Amino acid sequence: MDSILVTGGTALHGEIPIAGAKNACLTLMPATLLSEDPITLTNAPRLSDIKTMGTLLESLGTEVTSMQDGKVLTMSSHNLTNLTADYDIVRKMRASILVLGPMLARAGQAIASLPGGCAIGARPVDLHLKAMEALGAQIELRDGYVHAKAPQGLKGATIEFPFVSVGATENALLAATLARGTTILKQAAREPEIVDLAECLIAMGAQIDGHGTSTITIQGVDRLHGVTHPVVTDRIELGTYMLAPAVTGGEVECIGGKIELIEAFCEKLDAAGLSVEQTQRGLKVKRTNGDIKAINVTTEPFPGFPTDLQAQMMALLCTANGTSVLEEKIFENRFMHAPELARMGAQIEVNGGMATVTGVERLKGAPVMATDLRASVSLILAGLAAEGETLVNRVYHLDRGYERVEEKLGNCGAKIERIKGQ
Repeated sequence: MDSILVTGGTALHGEIPIAGAKNACLTLMPATLLSEDPITLTNAPRLSDIKTMGTLLESLGTEVTSMQDGKVLTMSSHNLTNLTADYDIVRKMRASILVLGPMLARAGQAIASLPGGCAIGARPVDLHLKAMEALGAQIELRDGYVHAKAPQGLKGATIEFPFVSVGATENALLAATLARGTTILKQAAREPEIVDLAECLIAMGAQIDGHGTSTITIQGVDRLHGVTHPVVTDRIELGTYMLAPAVTGGEVECIGGKIELIEAFCEKLDAAGLSVEQTQRGLKVKRTNGDIKAINVTTEPFPGFPTDLQAQMMALLCTANGTSVLEEKIFENRFMHAPELARMGAQIEVNGGMATVTGVERLKGAPVMATDLRASVSLILAGLAAEGETLVNRVYHLDRGYERVEEKLGNCGAKIERIKGQ
């Protein structure tokens, strides 16, 4: 397995282009299953998860073509030859369950393996299945697979989620576009990726209102047509790279960034003593005045502070002046990076869903182990701030969500290199 070696202590200066959103692209790709016409996505991120979704779609009969070094994806599902999403592919990534709704809506049946992914909590798919049942599907769990049938097609329904679920909202939204009648999604997720999906589906001919709010209304249509759609900027990659000059000092402009994508995160950066400026090209970040100030952070569904930026923020707060408290309300078991940061000299106490971080003067480089996607990049950020060398092992997680991280940080002066596994 590859490792990444970081030598800390260098302030960063320059610009970092922000890719299209992984979580948006993984949601947009299954939309091809709803139409016989081709769908083209521009500004696609070049990540292993995107390749995995492409492989899954190809296994169903979709033709997937990658152009411009992977930044443009064209998919055609005019001939679905298989309605089973196999375990060998699905186990690699939880987003694979998003093929269930589109296959049911178009073909009236689907079989999908229960998914895998990062070990950051249970993240069950029961809300996805209950949404499909509400739309008229018959669901049976057998031998680790979801067997779903809707022989008469899906029918519109009112679905009220017991709590906000991004994935379940996406699956229900995809399925409802071809359901007969009106579907209303209550307590729906409001994330920018949901809005991006809805806008793509509307461009394909879907009738959708209320996306970006907690109530989404979908009037089913008979068919959807092809479209060319740009993937929204990745707000998690954006926030991650905004933290790079925060932990090291310096000034970095994140090209393509917009404050409205991560407003709650920007408010916390301001409270910690950082300057965030919207420019014509993106967001410029720099330290405003000496030490980082301790702050408290609680993760919440959008528009709150993103859970996917909690680990990275913890890396920053390890050297803040004072004591910070981070409360994780989205996923259990999402402080696995804390013991690794402690190996670098951080003072962190974890108690259930709460982590108390007492800032130290300086982190010290050490060999550490990445436990999940966001934890891996938090350790890289910590390495940039640390004294000496930090070796981050098991970075295959990293490649699922960040494209060319060594190149992007290296172009701003970071001393970082990938060490290829044997």
